[in-house]
Amino acid sequence: MINKIFFISDFFAEQISGGGEINDLALMSLLKSGNREISTLNSHKVTPDIISSKHSDGYKFIVSNFVNLNKECKEILTSICDYVIIEHDHKYLLSRNPAEFENYQAPKEAIINYDFYRSAKSVFCQLAFHMDIVNKNLHIDNLINLSGNLWPLEHFKILETMSKVEKSDSYAIVNYSTAHKNTAGAIKYCLDNNIEYNLIDPSSPEEFLRKLGENKGLVFFPQTPETMSRIVVEARMMDMRVLTTKNVGALGEKWFSKKGIDLIQYMCHTKRVKIPESIIGGLRG
Repeated sequence: MINKIFFISDFFAEQISGGGEINDLALMSLLKSGNREISTLNSHKVTPDIISSKHSDGYKFIVSNFVNLNKECKEILTSICDYVIIEHDHKYLLSRNPAEFENYQAPKEAIINYDFYRSAKSVFCQLAFHMDIVNKNLHIDNLINLSGNLWPLEHFKILETMSKVEKSDSYAIVNYSTAHKNTAGAIKYCLDNNIEYNLIDPSSPEEFLRKLGENKGLVFFPQTPETMSRIVVEARMMDMRVLTTKNVGALGEKWFSKKGIDLIQYMCHTKRVKIPESIIGGLRG
């Protein structure tokens, strides 16, 4: 019986509202609902002594984003602990960007954290597209495809509401600060094709969903592989059209043919059961 979990991540949702952090927040809530004790700590605050103490107290470990986890902590996790990794991107590369390499496959000398991934009881990938890229680079046999993501219940309520509202004639473009999200490319596409667009600035998750869902569609042309692309899935759940590229992992999943209420129900009722079950199963080994 797994009833004590120590959850390590670079950041948590109360610190930054990124997709990985929101997913982790929903996961922890679901794990707690199974009468489990969940302890959390930012990766830069974790020490070998803390890990040893938690291990002695019977904790299992979930490691989410771990850029700030030091070498000594990774070594002790590898040597004595039962842990799984929830991989949100590609932390086996310094750049976390496999698009730098042909066919997303890096040379061996570019790979980092190999032993940390290999020694985990399971490495959970977001989707099949994501897992395929990880496997090309690491060639390990403990990869598991979660085939989806998690959202808090209050976000599903907003998604359902926005799926039913009358849409404007505009397409949404998110005003990302990171170049690889390619906001400029999306704007150019709309200008070249006489498509009316609204530029949406990042804001709180709830406000952002409401602003996004008012639009007829989403234009999103990322230049690097998106392990899933929550924004694309959120647009589909709000019954929006999506103009995007093959860099979006969600396009390859069977469930992506769903939209609106059907996709909301699938993510809310099916994945909120299956994903925690998979992660607990992975911890058991």
